[in-house]
Amino acid sequence: MKRCLMSLRHRVALSALALSALLMPALPARVGAEGRVVFEQNFEKLPKGELPPEFLVLNGVFAIVEEQGSKLVELPGSPLEDFGFLFGPSEASGQECGARIFGTKQGRKFPTFALGVNGVSGYKIRVAPAKKAIELLKGDDVSKSTAFEWKSGEWTHLKLRVRKTSDGVKVEAKAWQGDKEPAEWALSLDEKEPMPPGKSGAWGMPYAGTPIRFDDLRVQSVSP
Repeated sequence: MKRCLMSLRHRVALSALALSALLMPALPARVGAEGRVVFEQNFEKLPKGELPPEFLVLNGVFAIVEEQGSKLVELPGSPLEDFGFLFGPSEASGQECGARIFGTKQGRKFPTFALGVNGVSGYKIRVAPAKKAIELLKGDDVSKSTAFEWKSGEWTHLKLRVRKTSDGVKVEAKAWQGDKEPAEWALSLDEKEPMPPGKSGAWGMPYAGTPIRFDDLRVQSVSP
């Protein structure tokens, strides 16, 4: 009798466990709107100081700092040169890179900053406040540009996507300030051949003499 009672209790416990598993909400998958997230970093869990080895600093003194309880990467306001670092996997196409970047003007001097894919000589979306424009670059050359009203002291969100097409690759870029992301891409470029594989990257040019900050880096795969 005791053995039957224990068996019954065992079956009831297993049934309750199975039911709780069914009712438990599923954990969100690491999949973005377009595909699998392959790199993501908001710096909150990293110690202050130098960037960890997963980042490749090309030049400049980038450091993780804490500002108003949040951690981010900061580039000092001097010297006035072009600085950058690379992150994420090395890809030729089929990726979307995102980040947000903060800068301030000083008098009539403005910072310039960019987000890129395919390594140092790849594609970049560059915010050029002095020109009141955003630019799509291939290497160091501006391929496309469009008007952009940049506001000093506000975070700027950048996105850059490279995906395969039947004729080659399509490069698309957008930038915005505020919480609402534009539905349409601001700049696009059709290319016959993909660039060589390379990491994503972020660049800052502190021409205003004030620090430039970087946060919420993200790379995800995209379908053709």
